[in-house]
Amino acid sequence: MDLLPEPGSGLLDRYRPGSAFDEAFDADGSVRGVYSRIVERFRELDISDVKRLENLVADEFRRQGITFTVYSEEEGTERIWPMDLFPRIIAAAEWDELSRGLSQRVAALNLFLADLYNGEGAAVADGVVPRWLVVSSQGFERNAVGIRVPHSAHCNIAGIDVVRAADGRYRVLEDNLRSPSGISYVVENRAAMAKACSWLFYDHPVEPTEQYGRMLRSTLASMAPDGGSSPRIVVLTPGIFNSAYFEHAFLARSMGVELVEGRDLVVDDHTVYSRTIEGLVKVDVIYRRIDDDFLDPVAFRPDSTLGVPGLLGALRARTVTVCNALGNGVVDDKGVYPYVPELIRYYLDEEPIIDNVPTYMMWDPDQRSEALARLDELVAKPVGESGGYGVLIGPHATEQELDEARATIEAEPRNWIVQELVQLSTLPSLADDRLEPRHLDLRPFVLTGEQTQVFPGGLTRVAMRRGSLIVNSSQGGGSKDTWVLAAESPRAAP
Repeated sequence: MDLLPEPGSGLLDRYRPGSAFDEAFDADGSVRGVYSRIVERFRELDISDVKRLENLVADEFRRQGITFTVYSEEEGTERIWPMDLFPRIIAAAEWDELSRGLSQRVAALNLFLADLYNGEGAAVADGVVPRWLVVSSQGFERNAVGIRVPHSAHCNIAGIDVVRAADGRYRVLEDNLRSPSGISYVVENRAAMAKACSWLFYDHPVEPTEQYGRMLRSTLASMAPDGGSSPRIVVLTPGIFNSAYFEHAFLARSMGVELVEGRDLVVDDHTVYSRTIEGLVKVDVIYRRIDDDFLDPVAFRPDSTLGVPGLLGALRARTVTVCNALGNGVVDDKGVYPYVPELIRYYLDEEPIIDNVPTYMMWDPDQRSEALARLDELVAKPVGESGGYGVLIGPHATEQELDEARATIEAEPRNWIVQELVQLSTLPSLADDRLEPRHLDLRPFVLTGEQTQVFPGGLTRVAMRRGSLIVNSSQGGGSKDTWVLAAESPRAAP
């Protein structure tokens, strides 16, 4: 539905960029080039226009059951997925540089995983990453040793969280190489925006997003163990009560493949079959959305009812491929994160295109002493958590919280890293009756099989509270549609 509003006023009248890098405005308040037309469009709106458009988007999300769970409340609460209407825009040249950096990073991590589980462990033997750190990681999976995967692509779907610091440069904040979530919201955000606000796209050559299902299916098909032209692919979900079930169903639907639970699969003679009304049908590739520990109750947790008994044996027999591969959690460990730039140099003989956030390793006594002395200025993160849980932001913490964090880190230094505080970049976002700066990050998605592709865009997560640096949706954050501009003349609409 194309709703071009009548001119209004006021939404940006009091907008003032803060000390962080603002994506849309320079420090002096002038509009950055790629945002000039979208700012003009929003200056034509008033609050009633925006509320009406927000209601259209919310109705669309509600109709399709696009929800998420807020776990920070006393009880998990299902809510309509929140999306702010002011889009994030990334110029073509900027995206090209970012894509090259993401591809480089995932390539190095895939080489490390292949080396660790199927090679000689050269990076560990040469001291690039300490052996004790790797084997003590909760994500290191000894059962993955010796399981070879096609193209040595252990990570087929990566979600790399990047942020933009005060100097305007991108930095990697976190690697997600197990089961990164959020791509369904990227595609659905665009569909809702195109339906409610198609007039916003008229002036911009925005790269489309609806092709993700085709990209994912092509990547997974290339991972078939026998290299066949028509492999059978399934999406393995824990079930309807999982908080990400909407995404699991979305992915299966967008690829045109079957969504299955563990009880729908059976292993016979080291081969995986899917139970269908026509009988057992051989499965070639499983895109799993279940953690390692639950995949096979014979090899891992015997109390798991989510997995497939005998699946590990089928993997060893190379009759099926599980994507992402077993054991990727070792590089999701934030303790391994500080070594990734050196892994890029080691495996690729290149300098990192996108650097890390400056990080202190708490198992190093000198770095620990320096970081704990400045903890009120820094950010402490547990290495095994995700979703923003357990993070302590020094400037926002009380003295008691800081003292407790210091004691916890001193007692278990392996379980923590401490980072310099990055003032995440900001972008205009609706707050009450006007647009205000809100902090945000970006999760692009990198697909690797026979070849590597970076999906154009990603999940822009935005902190909905003034001054907050926590953007995770599970803790009350929202999202924005991410526009990657094509290096070509504008087209009418996505």
